[in-house]
Amino acid sequence: MLRPALLCLACLAPRPATACETALLLAMDVSNSVDVAEYRIQAEGLALALADPVISEILVQDQIAIAVMQWAGEQRQQLSIGWTSMTSAASVAGLAARAMAMERAFVLSDTAPGPALHAAIDAFGSAPDCRRKVIDVSGDGTPNSGGSPAAARQRAERAGITVNALAIEAPGHGLAVSNFFRRALITRDGFVITARGHRAYTETLRRKILREISRVTG
Repeated sequence: MLRPALLCLACLAPRPATACETALLLAMDVSNSVDVAEYRIQAEGLALALADPVISEILVQDQIAIAVMQWAGEQRQQLSIGWTSMTSAASVAGLAARAMAMERAFVLSDTAPGPALHAAIDAFGSAPDCRRKVIDVSGDGTPNSGGSPAAARQRAERAGITVNALAIEAPGHGLAVSNFFRRALITRDGFVITARGHRAYTETLRRKILREISRVTG
């Protein structure tokens, strides 16, 4: 006679929270090479990528935590959107709205990906406890301050953080930014994806985030 009661109590017991699969920090270049229109493309592209139905579903399913950092010169890094856990469709929509409305943090500044990567690593000190840690760096230029990011990359690898990059290349030119990111910025388990101009940024970012949050990344 006690068995139904015990079953009922089991139904009422709280279920354990779903573990966070990935903590993903999106680091956006807002140095002097990014003009006003290009900044808006980046902010709106991020909002549209987050709102993509396939991405949104994975974000919620895996309880992914996201933060957004803007970076430029040596002392110019800002965590514009702090760590936010994607626990529902409403939380994803809210984050997309914040990205769409995000104001630019810096203007007229150098390009220093090394210090930016150090700042991104520091931000994981306040991140939720997730199985994977990923930094997604986007940029359209090579360093003109702050030195090589090699030491920051080594630090990320020691901390178990994967560093990927989205290189924005001028249409019709070579792959200087892509090659720099591949040679000096990404970790051994990371990858580089290339957008041919800022107009290709939105779709490239969507494909990049989808690859980063999928459990099988290829």
